[in-house]
Amino acid sequence: MSQKRNIFEEVGEQSASKPAPQGGMIDQGRGGARRGIRAWLMVLFAMVVVMVVVGGLTRLTDSGLSITEWRPVTGAVPPLNEADWQAEFDKYKQIDQWAIDNQWMTLADFKEIYWWEWGHRQIGRVIGLVWAIGFFGFLLAKKIPVGWTGRLAFIGGLGGLQGAVGWWMVASGVTSGEGVTTVASYRLATHLGLAFVILGFIVWYILQLSREERELMQARRQKEAKLYGIATGWLHLTFLQILLGALVAGIDAGRSFTDWPMMQGQFFPPEAFSITPVWKNFFENAGLVQFIHRIVGYLLFGYSVMAFLRGRASAHGATRAAFTAAFIALSAQVVLGIYTVVTAAPWNVAIVHQVFAILVFTLILRARFLAANPIVTSIRGAVK
Repeated sequence: MSQKRNIFEEVGEQSASKPAPQGGMIDQGRGGARRGIRAWLMVLFAMVVVMVVVGGLTRLTDSGLSITEWRPVTGAVPPLNEADWQAEFDKYKQIDQWAIDNQWMTLADFKEIYWWEWGHRQIGRVIGLVWAIGFFGFLLAKKIPVGWTGRLAFIGGLGGLQGAVGWWMVASGVTSGEGVTTVASYRLATHLGLAFVILGFIVWYILQLSREERELMQARRQKEAKLYGIATGWLHLTFLQILLGALVAGIDAGRSFTDWPMMQGQFFPPEAFSITPVWKNFFENAGLVQFIHRIVGYLLFGYSVMAFLRGRASAHGATRAAFTAAFIALSAQVVLGIYTVVTAAPWNVAIVHQVFAILVFTLILRARFLAANPIVTSIRGAVK
C-alpha cells in the first residue's frame, strides 16, 4: 500500500529517490557500437572508391593483363629480384596482348604496367583485411546492433565475390593464339557494376546507422512513397548508364566518335551492325555502344529534371536539398560526359568522369533514403 504524501512535502524530495525513467524499448539492446561501425563503413567506402579509381587508371593505362595468374594470397608479394621480374615478364609474353600490341616493351616498360595491376589487386586485399578485422572485432566484442550481423557479413561476401569476378574479367583477356588483346567489355561492366552495388549497400547502411532506430521508425511514418519510387527509378536508370559507360570504356568507344551531338556528321552512327552475329554489336561495335550510351544519357537527364521538380515539392527541407544536390551533380556529369567525348577521352578527363559517376550515384541514393526516412522539422526548424 502506497504511503500518503504530506501536502507540504516538496515534489523533488520524493522524486529524487525514484529511478530515472528509462529510454524507449525500441533501442533496448539495439544500440551496439553504431558510431564505431558507421566510421568503419565510411573507411570501407573510401577504400572502395580508391579501388574503383585505381581500377579505372589500370584500364586506361592498359595494365590489367600484366599479371596473368590469380593468386589471392601469394600474389600479395611482388617480384623481389630481377629473376622474379623476368619470370613475370616471360609469363606476360605468352599472351596475345604482348604478341599483338606490346612486343616493343622492355622489362622496364613491363614493370610500369605491372605495378598498376598489382596495386589494384593489393587494395582489394587490404579492403578484405579491413572488413575482416572490423567485422570479427565488433562480433567478438558483441558490439554489433541487433539485426546487423547479416548485413555486415553480406558486405564481406560481396567483396569476396568481387575478387572472383575480377579474375573472371582478367581471364577473358589472358589468351594465347585467339587474337584477344583486352578483357571482355561485358565482364568489365559486370566488375564495375558489382563495385557500385557494394558502394550502394555501404552508403545505405551508413545512412541507416547515422540515426537511432527509434528515430528511423518515426521517420518511416512520414515516408513519401511516390517520391521514393521516383528516386528508385532514378537510381536504377543511373546504374544502367554506368554499366553502359563501362561497355564504352571496355572497347574504347569514347575515342571512336568525337563529334557531338552528331556521330561522324549523322544522328545514327555508320556501320552500327557490321559485326556478326548481330547481338555482338550491342557489346563490341564502338558506334552502336556509344550511341546507346548517349541516348540513355539524354533519357536520364530528362528523368532527372522530373525527379528534381518532384523532389522540390517535398514537405521536408532536407529531402528537397538532397534531390537538388543530386540533380546538380548529374547535370555536371552530363556536361563532363560531352567534354569527354569531344576531347577523345584523355585519361585524366575519363577518370574524373568516372569519379563523378560515384558522386552522382551516392547523392541519388541519399535522396532516395531521405524520401523513405525524411527528417521532420517543426515550423521553427527544430528536428522533431
